[in-house]
Amino acid sequence: MQTCVVHLLRNSFRCAARQDWDKIAKILRPVYTAATEEAALERFAEFADAWGRKYPAIFRLWETAWEEFTPFLRFDTEIRRIVCTTNAIESVNARIRRAVKTRGHFPNETAALKFVYMAIMSLDPTGKGQTRWTLRWKTALNAFDITFDGRLSAARQ
Repeated sequence: MQTCVVHLLRNSFRCAARQDWDKIAKILRPVYTAATEEAALERFAEFADAWGRKYPAIFRLWETAWEEFTPFLRFDTEIRRIVCTTNAIESVNARIRRAVKTRGHFPNETAALKFVYMAIMSLDPTGKGQTRWTLRWKTALNAFDITFDGRLSAARQ
């Protein structure tokens, strides 16, 4: 299974002191945004030189996950951006969890599904969020369609 870049970064920050997070993020960014695997490996060597001695656990984490991480580098930039962006998904999940937690129990599954539906609909009551979402995803959807040889557009028909 492919290692998610977001999880690699989060686990890296767990191993580091809070005051170093910005510096580590700045030096790791060129690793996961590199154009090729070779370029990423060069950037990772720079990270190892700068932080490997102070945080060997971070170095070991990336080194262990490297084989699972490298397929990510073969995707287009647009696809990488979408794969790395989980804030919107996590936000929706958090809102649903919060709504369900305050409600408590449900008499049946249909009631629970209706409640979750209402929680999701309350996230964007004006409907303008869908327009913003579509604009952000247009380039990624095109890249997915090209990368996966028309399978995406075939599924829509």
